[in-house]
Amino acid sequence: MTRVLVVDDEPQIVRALVINLRARAYEVDSAPDGATALALAAQRQPDVVVLDLGLPDMDGVEVIRGLRGWTRVPILVLSARQTSDEKVGALDAGADDYVTKPFGMDELLARLRAAVRRAEPVRGDAEVVVVETEDFTVDLAAKKVHRGGRDVRLTPTEWHLLEVLVRDAGRLVSQKRLLQEVWGPSYGTETNYLRVYMAQLRRKLEADPSHPRHFITEPGMGYRFER
Repeated sequence: MTRVLVVDDEPQIVRALVINLRARAYEVDSAPDGATALALAAQRQPDVVVLDLGLPDMDGVEVIRGLRGWTRVPILVLSARQTSDEKVGALDAGADDYVTKPFGMDELLARLRAAVRRAEPVRGDAEVVVVETEDFTVDLAAKKVHRGGRDVRLTPTEWHLLEVLVRDAGRLVSQKRLLQEVWGPSYGTETNYLRVYMAQLRRKLEADPSHPRHFITEPGMGYRFER
């Protein structure tokens, strides 16, 4: 069952969305502000987020950036803001779609279904779901890493970084692409993030983290995963 997190401080809108979504067999959580939304997202792991930008404690764009720090969950913005700059700002921060208030419930539900479909794994990707090295095994379908017969615990950001590199095994992945895929479209120059998280991956997965054989740095350009 698809779980939806509705983030809005207008009770009547939340009520309408909850009623309509539950009538269509969605599981629904709701949050009246950004801090509650971020906490609920981490706790409940929604499949899609419907987010108002005008929240009482923080701007919705901050919520998008907070989510994009660790998850690629589809984010559907629902806002009264209609200027092009505001829409672009939300999309650049990592939102997947933008619906302006007032809105038609049928259109909103159609956009929500489309966002969920886009987030589903492509069936063709199932051809290569397990990547093995001499030191560890990555199961892309189960989102697990095994080393020495035991599961390795990775944070969501560590997993996302690993997944991007493993899916492009043997190829150089640029710093900018890694930042934008893992942290969101508004990132591109924060290379210190990559250094920190690559060091963490090496400590957890490399036999000799100081001389990595699987997570290779191409100075000034990016990183490459080698089996």
